[in-house]
Amino acid sequence: MKMLNWCLVIIGICGLFGVRILEDTLFYDPFLGYFHEANKNIMFPSFEWGKLISGYLFRFALNLVFSCLIIQGLFRNRQWTVQGAVMMLIVFGIAFPIYLYCISDHFEIGYLFSFYMRRFVIQPLIILLIVPMFYYRKQMMKQGR
Repeated sequence: MKMLNWCLVIIGICGLFGVRILEDTLFYDPFLGYFHEANKNIMFPSFEWGKLISGYLFRFALNLVFSCLIIQGLFRNRQWTVQGAVMMLIVFGIAFPIYLYCISDHFEIGYLFSFYMRRFVIQPLIILLIVPMFYYRKQMMKQGR
């Protein structure tokens, strides 16, 4: 059983790396080049709202699945996996509309603010908080607290 758990973690990590490595081909995101240049004076890219939103939702869904595999493999607790997924959905539900507003405002709200909001939309950063939190929770449960 332990081997299966490690396989889930490895599949999850490889999946997250795969999403990142193949982002140019898997997703419609004209802002990849825009933010890659790190030049706020570059021309704002043209885009299609529908394709952009569906691309971000697809990317989030893939990141969510792979992140849940990691949580399930590490902690072997379906309830915690669901809680982790809910936390990721909440963060995405907050960050995504803010990022869409930044896009509609042509990043006038601030280049760096928009850059970091985009990070919360396209990267599974919340997993970096969830895993230590659940690890701490597991340790507290072992101590009987």
